[in-house]
Amino acid sequence: MAIGISPLVDFAFKLMLGSPEHTGVTIHFLNSILVDQPRITHVEILNPFLEKDFEDDKLSVLDILATDEHGRLLNIEMQTTLPAGMSQRLVYYASCLYIGQLREGEGYPELRPAISICVLTQAMFPQVPGLHLDFRLREKTGSILTDDLQIHLLELSKLRLSAENVYNSSPAERWAYFLRNAEQLSQTEIRRLFPDEEIVEAAGVLEMISQTPAQRWLYFARQKFQLDAAARLQKAREDGLLEGRQEGVREGEAKGLQEGVVVGRILLLQQLLGIPQSTVDELSRSDASELAGMEEQLQRQLRARGQ
Repeated sequence: MAIGISPLVDFAFKLMLGSPEHTGVTIHFLNSILVDQPRITHVEILNPFLEKDFEDDKLSVLDILATDEHGRLLNIEMQTTLPAGMSQRLVYYASCLYIGQLREGEGYPELRPAISICVLTQAMFPQVPGLHLDFRLREKTGSILTDDLQIHLLELSKLRLSAENVYNSSPAERWAYFLRNAEQLSQTEIRRLFPDEEIVEAAGVLEMISQTPAQRWLYFARQKFQLDAAARLQKAREDGLLEGRQEGVREGEAKGLQEGVVVGRILLLQQLLGIPQSTVDELSRSDASELAGMEEQLQRQLRARGQ
């Protein structure tokens, strides 16, 4: 019997990779992506999955934030759409993780690498054939300035792998195949297709969601949210094309991007402060001046904490 739960739904993705009870799964995933880097044997989930975060149908931040024994900050997220400003958003979040470490009196050598891993169901760079893209600060000849800021993309739409050869593929390819196909696979098939006990454990987490009524309800609620968001984005694009209002679309996207960046900063500041997070819906009801005031207040709190 197929599991029937897709890890591409952010709720399932975080429960699978962001639970302290399943850090072996998280470690295996990270080592599959961060090849040729210091191997991870221990992680601490800094924003663990807490079911109470979803009480009253509130929208929680479903990225996964962790740190490893090397002191690196690691952010993992799932994206099923490509909203405007995606590249800038990825850079901004990774940069915030990096600069947010430094406390008053500490020097730059104290900074540890900040690494962001984004799993995408659509390709941001369709012209580049690689499944895994690795972005760092480099000189145009290829010399690396620093490894301290890294953004990794796993673009699932580029996977060219069949069930017959998945067993002997690379760990990153096996994870990509699992993420794309787990919903249709049974536990028996997963044990046959993958040599990794951690992927089998990940499938067990998904199966537990299907068997737990409260989690199953939250899963379907988040699935509906993602589908609705994708439909709204598609409808906006279609309307813009049909009506030929290119200028209006550009202005709307610019305004939406600006407000979206502010909302993202507010959510990240709340996360760094460890305080209850607002929902996107709550923040969207505020105008630009209210959002700016909220962000300024949170920044003051963060600076005060560092003193």
